[in-house]
Amino acid sequence: MNQSQRIPQKKDLITNKLPSAAVILCLRGADPFLPKCLEALLNQNYPNYQLQIVIDSDEDPAWNIVTQTVNQAAAKHVKVSSLVVPRATCSLKCSALVQAISKLDNNCEVVALVDADTVVHSNWLRELISPLSDPQVGATTGNRWYLPQGRYWGDVVRYIWNVAAVVQMYFYQIPWGGSLAIKTEVFRQTQLLKKWEQAFGEDTMLKQILQQQGLRVEFVPSIIMVNREESDLKSFLSWVKRQLLSSRLYHTAWNAIAIHGILTTVLPTIVLMFLPIMWLNKQWSNLAYFAGGLAIYIVTQILCLVILEYQVRSIVKARGETLPSINISTIFKVLLALPLTQIVYALALTSAMFMQQVQWRGITYQIKGPWDIKLVKYQPYTYVEKPVDIASL
Repeated sequence: MNQSQRIPQKKDLITNKLPSAAVILCLRGADPFLPKCLEALLNQNYPNYQLQIVIDSDEDPAWNIVTQTVNQAAAKHVKVSSLVVPRATCSLKCSALVQAISKLDNNCEVVALVDADTVVHSNWLRELISPLSDPQVGATTGNRWYLPQGRYWGDVVRYIWNVAAVVQMYFYQIPWGGSLAIKTEVFRQTQLLKKWEQAFGEDTMLKQILQQQGLRVEFVPSIIMVNREESDLKSFLSWVKRQLLSSRLYHTAWNAIAIHGILTTVLPTIVLMFLPIMWLNKQWSNLAYFAGGLAIYIVTQILCLVILEYQVRSIVKARGETLPSINISTIFKVLLALPLTQIVYALALTSAMFMQQVQWRGITYQIKGPWDIKLVKYQPYTYVEKPVDIASL
């Protein structure tokens, strides 16, 4: 069964009940999977939507790809524009979102956000928006899923880290801006656009804003998006620090996230330090107790990886996509990367706690507080600046 033939889920709304929607894609630079992303967005199984693409500048390398793809598809439901005002008080992505949403037609009922590294399936928009029929749901979101195969150790570390991140994001209701739908009434009832004009990130703050309106974020399992881009370890470290920084700035559960990260790093390290001491002092009962606890922790991590991998593969298979099989070499690499992931995560978490400056797609931001962001100096994106795959996201 191919994507266009996929049977809608039971929770999908019938066609004449689907609200009018605008899909917004903000671009700075030409991502590796941008052509596939655009093609997928242009061919959604959705009756009434417009694709709004905001490109950082007329000089941006994404312009040629966008215009070529749109022209080849002869798409009429697309609007492409450049960023008019790169605000000095927020990220360029937030500037682009504010610009696009401020100019939407009054009859637009839902805004869907998507990232350039997200290659959606044909039923993506329908499945993302359908749960918004619940009056208690103000926004819906999916999540990303990385592959452990690749040329770099960063690919494996990112995969392991993201498995835990998916669980935390679900538990703490942390939306993902790469696949996110918001009722337009939320923008009218709140100061969300005003907040974006002073923010570093657009998604993490949503839970608190919606709660103030008696609304919630709904996680949609079928909107798990497979990301096939690669990243080396250095690039991953830069990327994950920004993810953690957004949680620190805008999520009420940051303290819990930080404490969990510290405990899962410090406790296993202490146990590993004490094991040889216990061995030398022949403290066999204590050695068995601590070694057993460490073994249970490691097995639990592995089981979590296996269970979530199986569930994601089932979701991806149901929509007609395939994933590469995991061979013995990949399994061995994942096992070796478990302690490496813990070390990299600890470094990223420590850095995120104190970060006051961020480099993101060739732009430097000074971070003095959640609503005190300064874009130091704007400059158009060039090919020379482009790093390895996801590092620039």
